[in-house]
Amino acid sequence: MVSKMNKLLVLLIALLLNGCATTVPVHMHFPQVPETLIANCPVLDPLTEDQNRLSDLLENANTNYGKHHECAAKHQAWQEWYNTQKKIFEEVK
Repeated sequence: MVSKMNKLLVLLIALLLNGCATTVPVHMHFPQVPETLIANCPVLDPLTEDQNRLSDLLENANTNYGKHHECAAKHQAWQEWYNTQKKIFEEVK
């Protein structure tokens, strides 16, 4: 009687372990990039012919520097986001 019980227990354990082996695999996908980080940088403003005063030049340069620094900040945020997500993704795998 004990040997039948042991055989039944071994069979039950084998069936349970076999059921665990047939689970559906999980596929990991790298996350999508936020739209704000992949937007193109704005075009810098050129000087026009009627902007010939020094104040016009300085205003134009100030505007262009602002656009450049904003784009540089987005680029840095993109790099930080990508590196963080890649590190998390690789740790999970």
